[in-house]
Amino acid sequence: MTAFPFIVPRLNDPRLTQRRQYGMVIDGKSVSALSGETISRESPGHPGHIVSLIPKGSRADAELAIAAARRAFDNGLWPRMTGSERGRIMNRIADQIEAHIEELATIEALEVGKAISQARGEIGFAVSLWRYAAGHAQGLEGEAHNDLGSNTLGFILREPAGVVGLITPWNFPLLIGSERIPWAIGAGCTVVIKPSEFTSGSTIRMAELALQAGLPEGVLNVITGYGADVGQILAEHPDVDVVNFTGSQRVGRLIGALAGQNIKKVGLELGGKGPQVVFADANLDAAAAKISGGVFHCSGQVCISGSRLIVHESVADALLEKVQAVAERIVTGDPLDDRVNVGALIHQAHLDKVAEYVEQGKTDGARILIGGSRLGNGGAFYAPTIFTEVAPRMTIAQDEIFGPVLTTFRFKTAEDAIRMANDTPYGLSACVWSTNLSTAFQAIRLIKAGRTWINGMGDGAPQLAIGGYKQSGVGRELGKHGFDEYSELKSVHVSLSALAE
Repeated sequence: MTAFPFIVPRLNDPRLTQRRQYGMVIDGKSVSALSGETISRESPGHPGHIVSLIPKGSRADAELAIAAARRAFDNGLWPRMTGSERGRIMNRIADQIEAHIEELATIEALEVGKAISQARGEIGFAVSLWRYAAGHAQGLEGEAHNDLGSNTLGFILREPAGVVGLITPWNFPLLIGSERIPWAIGAGCTVVIKPSEFTSGSTIRMAELALQAGLPEGVLNVITGYGADVGQILAEHPDVDVVNFTGSQRVGRLIGALAGQNIKKVGLELGGKGPQVVFADANLDAAAAKISGGVFHCSGQVCISGSRLIVHESVADALLEKVQAVAERIVTGDPLDDRVNVGALIHQAHLDKVAEYVEQGKTDGARILIGGSRLGNGGAFYAPTIFTEVAPRMTIAQDEIFGPVLTTFRFKTAEDAIRMANDTPYGLSACVWSTNLSTAFQAIRLIKAGRTWINGMGDGAPQLAIGGYKQSGVGRELGKHGFDEYSELKSVHVSLSALAE
């Protein structure tokens, strides 16, 4: 059995003693829940250590936040500012986030359990998202049509959609928030965001930093607590004009159904079972490094995780040997240690779920190449795991495991590879490896996924829109198209009098 590098969590690290108590951010103020109740968060990488306390909000708390956002939109300055004024404030928010990277990364390492080095990189990327959206806020466009007749003009006006409700998951709280908030407020909307009860700290701090940067009160509100108490109302409430949810298919369907009752705009980014297709002519060394990173990053708790390796049979053994060698060098353990590549899973219950999937795979006849076991003597750590001899209909081949588990398949022809890549209900991400760009582009065109890579995995840029096909969601974030999610387009038909003599 492989002995994976593991760094035991240091339970006397002084950062563990700085337990934070947060308030919700409503109408520019830090407030407790009306009930006075709180939710405690134990660090998944440091068993027994409570690292944060957040308000346990209720429907009444959420209604206060929605009302604040409604006032700020209907009567406040933000939607009526020029794009350049909004952009200046958004750039100052980016400055604040950048100045507090270490603080924010520490919060996420403790609450999410991810490696702090990874968290720093994500927050640095979030800064670039804010800056990109700030620049585009000044240049949002409508249309003018001068070909409707001699006495007619036509315009399409872009207007902010209104109050936006955001529900974000626990794996990338600040990053996923930053993929949405700047586009929403850049378009002139106001926001109520509900982060996961497990990982609310960095979202709250981002909102506090935004206020310090000059964001008007009520433009960005944060409510905390459980989904049924403070999340569901964002889909139901008539004063919320747009709802955007990132998370599971099960909850996504519920959010969509509730939002449909009020005919409001909905954005959903749901699960994935991303294929990584490797053709025989691929650069195997480069592919092995990215394949490993693509599935084991953040302990596999990534919706765009490349969790299905589909490789040509002629290079399968050679590639698996290389992927295994990379995986065996991954350092797992203490999220606060800079030497660690991969931290903990989100909590013990999820660790148990991942372990159950692995056992199911073994029962169904798949073979474990490496991994398949918990790591350490406490904490929610699981070894990088690779399955071979996986049949397409096995549970581990179809379900989103959301853990560090790679399932591998072999193909003979390009048609087989495409069929296997599309053989799940998901369509969030995919990547193709080939030194023949015609092969790579033709494959990407046929794979049903919204976020794809050629000879790479996981990279991103603020300019490139992201989102899902099939049951992986609806709508697009980032890029110029991201503003469309938070805009309404109004047509104006203007009749002119004839030119005076």
